[in-house]
Amino acid sequence: AGCPLYVARIVRGVRVGPSPDWLRARLESVGSRSINNVVDVTNFVLWESGQPVHAFDLDAIGGGRIVVRRARAGERLVTLDEEERELGPEVLVIADAERAVALAGVMGGLASEVTAETTDVLIECAHFDPRVVRRGARSLGIHTDASHRFERGADPEGPFQAAERVAALIAEVGGGRVLAGPVVAASDHRPGALAGRLDHGRLEAFGGVEVAPAEVVRILRGLGFGLEADGAGAWRVTVPSWRHHEMKLVDAAGAVYEADLFEEVLRHVGFDNVPSALPPVEAPDPGSSAAYELRRRVRGYLAACGLSEAIDYAFHAAADDGRFGIWNDGEPARVANPLSELYDVMRRSLVPGLVTSAGFNQRRGAEAVQLFECGALFTGAAGGEEREAVACVVGGSRGTPWERRVELDLFDLKGCVEGLAAHCGAAVEARAAELPGVVAGTGATLHAAGPPGAETGAAVGWIGRLDLEDTPYPLYAAELEVAVLAAGERFSPVVTPSRHPGIALDWTLTHPASLAWSELASAIEEAGVADLVAFGLKDRYAGERVARGAVNTTVYFVYNADDRSLTQDEVNARQQALTASLEARFGTSRA
Repeated sequence: AGCPLYVARIVRGVRVGPSPDWLRARLESVGSRSINNVVDVTNFVLWESGQPVHAFDLDAIGGGRIVVRRARAGERLVTLDEEERELGPEVLVIADAERAVALAGVMGGLASEVTAETTDVLIECAHFDPRVVRRGARSLGIHTDASHRFERGADPEGPFQAAERVAALIAEVGGGRVLAGPVVAASDHRPGALAGRLDHGRLEAFGGVEVAPAEVVRILRGLGFGLEADGAGAWRVTVPSWRHHEMKLVDAAGAVYEADLFEEVLRHVGFDNVPSALPPVEAPDPGSSAAYELRRRVRGYLAACGLSEAIDYAFHAAADDGRFGIWNDGEPARVANPLSELYDVMRRSLVPGLVTSAGFNQRRGAEAVQLFECGALFTGAAGGEEREAVACVVGGSRGTPWERRVELDLFDLKGCVEGLAAHCGAAVEARAAELPGVVAGTGATLHAAGPPGAETGAAVGWIGRLDLEDTPYPLYAAELEVAVLAAGERFSPVVTPSRHPGIALDWTLTHPASLAWSELASAIEEAGVADLVAFGLKDRYAGERVARGAVNTTVYFVYNADDRSLTQDEVNARQQALTASLEARFGTSRA
């Protein structure tokens, strides 16, 4: 087993010496060095035909016989590279009556090599099982040209022609007399013929081109295939032995796939002549989900505000857990097999990752940091609740070298968050709060804003200046649940602007410092002042000209009617009524 065919030839009276110039030149052209005329002939035939060949000094073969067998455990052999190797049963060897003389399909033995004193040569051409050669070569850590060829499949009928070719060349370049032969030893396990059926109609349907039957016969016979008629428009095709290793078998009986035979014909017709067509793919259109559209709107708006999107891992270090955010109750979900201790818990806030990215940019001289990320948070008991959030971290100053640089602050970020909510058809309001990792007096929780006078629910986000050390400039962060944005109206109503001029004015109110702007703004909305189309915070002042514990808040108002131009007296009257309402509710006064 392992050698289904062994062919031997004997040449006597050989004169071993240098090879002729033509033989040395041929070998050097493929990177093979010249050794002597006999060995060079075997290497030449290997490169010429792809059939490995080996030459023995016949006088070194004990007992005048060759045996192909498995090596015995502990058996030793000195190979041509002068290395003594310990063999095992996984190695196939060529042996004489006494000992192993070569590694079958891999390398010859030093004791039987052809030298200048050799006069009689034994030529070995065999077909070895590729799997046996591969196992033996790898067990010994050897890779040679011969093993390379055998491992990938050699022509099972090639030894006959190769033996004749080597014998003739040795007689030509080294003299000597080729004895009658060859000596052939074949087992019952020799590979049989490979064949398959080729249908002309299916060939044309497969390739999409017309090929005349006579052209099919010409191409295949020119490639060495045998053809016999097998019904109308079909042939039984026999594969030449030198192509056996390229063919994939349908079954153990030696049948080949018809598509492989199609390829042989179409390759000669020209693949460039085969029409190309993509296979029809019927896949359901997933469409665009509401969640996807919302994420797209969020990303698009924040990018339009000048922020860059960051994408971080969904897990971070346990030391960062609870550092920021409002969803830190209980224990975080721990990663079963973390990459390192820096990634051992699932995140409950997006801000730690953004702070790390911001610090990376700051240390490299970035004058401003404007980052955002959309992603999942893992909150609740052991991270069992997953919620999607969006977070922003900004800081530094923006502007070009030829413009006045503007410092980014908490109000820039708050305006960005409120603008994002409005862009998605929702509204949020801030309520002052003390938060982890936030400078005291700058933090606030974010709540979904309902109709005027409605109670706000649980916090859906937060905002504030981060309490960080060793930063070149302050960083401000905000984090908001995406669900609150999804609850808004997807489309904003279109309002036709008035054709009449409006009236804009500023109004300054003095009130206790404890009164937040959000409360004041809600009261103005609830008042329902006629024709008031817009208002907002313009200035907030606390100083020497204001009593201790009080502030001056300047609010801008814009009035406009759809059907006429308002008079200043009408606007003043409405402002006076609004001021009286605020005074009764909060104790404010006109400054």
